Amino acid sequence: MPVKLNFVLIANIMSNNWLLPEFIADVLPAEARKMEELRRLILDKFRIYGYELVMPPMLEYVESLLTGTGQDTDLFTFKLVDQLSGRTMGLRADMTTQVARIDAQRINRGTVTRLCYAGSVLHTRPAGLQSTREPFQIGAEIYGHGGLEADAEIQALALASLKVTGISEASLNLSHAGLLNSLVANDSIAKENAPALFDLLETKDMPGLDELTARFHPLTRRALMALPDLYGDISILKEAKKVLPSHAGITLALNDLEYLARVADCRRVTIDLADLNGYHYHSGIMFAAFVPGLPNALARGGRYDHVGEAFGRARPATGFSMDLRELSRLLPPAKKRYAIRAPWSDNAALCEEIRQLRKAGEIVICDLPSSRAGYDEFVCDRELVADGAKWILKTVVKE
Repeated sequence: MPVKLNFVLIANIMSNNWLLPEFIADVLPAEARKMEELRRLILDKFRIYGYELVMPPMLEYVESLLTGTGQDTDLFTFKLVDQLSGRTMGLRADMTTQVARIDAQRINRGTVTRLCYAGSVLHTRPAGLQSTREPFQIGAEIYGHGGLEADAEIQALALASLKVTGISEASLNLSHAGLLNSLVANDSIAKENAPALFDLLETKDMPGLDELTARFHPLTRRALMALPDLYGDISILKEAKKVLPSHAGITLALNDLEYLARVADCRRVTIDLADLNGYHYHSGIMFAAFVPGLPNALARGGRYDHVGEAFGRARPATGFSMDLRELSRLLPPAKKRYAIRAPWSDNAALCEEIRQLRKAGEIVICDLPSSRAGYDEFVCDRELVADGAKWILKTVVKE
């Protein structure tokens, strides 16, 4: 008895072979060109500030890759076993630690070093709403200077990088990783519960915070309960100095925030003393740039002085990064480029004419024999046609 094939089922099975994993997507021509043009614009901006480009590898041994980055990066990192060594390797989820390793171990200068980078990273899960699991990360780092001057430069460079792409409406949110450390420094019970405090403050879980701090010293408890309400413009720092305990670390953090808020070249600056995004990773000032139309921060940065210690050099460090895919989605579609259509031929005069046009910067698309090229990126408004022994440009008449 002949077997009846379910062609619909077979087609569905075959089509599933071509499905990409969730939150992973191809980048098609128009979007790819827009991202590449953004990459070039931003890297050129980095270069005129004196930043040198480095290209870390896509994967490393996890001991190096995850050094100093905290649990968050560990959870975002895909891991595999190296068949040559038997050791566990990770596909990078963030390039910052890699660049810190390059500064400490490969370049190893005693002077201030400015480095930049651009490349794909891979996440086990999307980092936020509308996020991809394969961001294209671009960023810049300063090593070797612990003063606010470096933080101010990185902050200015982040905003300048957005402006060069056409985004001038960015707002800045500032916070400080050292604040929580200073608040719990003299309270042993609070210090033991710092990870739980971080989670509660990050989500502004007031009932949970109230319950957790019940056994803390009254001054510590009062300060921690006040943190979620210490949010606003630069004037909130005056209120913070009244509410928070008198402590050298707290005073330093508030003064740092005030200075960076004043020098920020953007339309709006907010300060959120309970914003601890990146707390496990950063050691000082943290900032995030937001733009209208995007729920996630478009750029994030801050100071992370402790990361270099694992590579044998306790070296001050500050930097920022952003995802070109998210940036690209905010900007208008790339404009189509005008091009010239030409027939394919080994005619010497035609080949020379095409060479000269391309040398002058023109886009020339050759139609292969008996077929026409298909494209989305170009508009052929001219064509090369034979005029006796010569080839001339002729305007294409629109139908």
